[in-house]
Amino acid sequence: MTEAPESLQLGPWRLRLAPWTGLGVVVEAIESVDGEPAPADYVNEVLLREPVREAFLALIDRAGLVVCKQVGGDDATHRDVRGRSSRGKLSQGEYYHHDGCSGPTKPRVVEIRCPYQTVGRSIATAVAPFPETLYAMLRELPAELRDAELGAWHTALETDGALPADQWDLVQGAINRTVRRELDAEAARAYFRSVDLRAGAYREPWTMGESRFIANANPDRTLQHRRAYLEVHSGGRPNGKLVKRWPAEDGPVGE
Repeated sequence: MTEAPESLQLGPWRLRLAPWTGLGVVVEAIESVDGEPAPADYVNEVLLREPVREAFLALIDRAGLVVCKQVGGDDATHRDVRGRSSRGKLSQGEYYHHDGCSGPTKPRVVEIRCPYQTVGRSIATAVAPFPETLYAMLRELPAELRDAELGAWHTALETDGALPADQWDLVQGAINRTVRRELDAEAARAYFRSVDLRAGAYREPWTMGESRFIANANPDRTLQHRRAYLEVHSGGRPNGKLVKRWPAEDGPVGE
């Protein structure tokens, strides 16, 4: 990002940014350059409508992650984020993944929102660049869990500093299967916490009315995310829900 750190301009609107030095940008509010008051639901009524919609999506492409705080309005166009975790094993959502990974075409952007609700969200969502997530997974995997194939990939990564792009999904899948087979749930969660740190993940606590726009699949900057327990998962704790949508593919809001 080359824009001034205190604000970003999108057409007639200025994005007021929170102080932040990690991955992506954090938007506190938006302001009109001509003094027009911003709507409470500034995501739906401004950022995802023309004339600034494409500029906003391009910002997500460049930044990788755009977090919008204090978003009012409803979430009728979102769908629930599904998946439960147990103390016995990790859910699929606890592994780093792209949204829409089961289909042939991944959405350009995924928006995940913590709506206003009675119970707050206590489980984090870790977001980090890809293939950095893969490289962190390979480097953090204990040496005794690397079979001949994973050991060869680890050596290639340390020697060359990167792996061929056509092998990324293959290697990540092999690591996930090893972790699922060899580690119990809490050991696996501890492993992924170390992966988060190495990959420089964004995993700040959720606040109600917050949307996170993740560059899920594009040629310039691609990120992955995961459901992240930052402490031992003991179960039985009430937890707020998340909802999501694919704003680039779903089309302009209200049309």
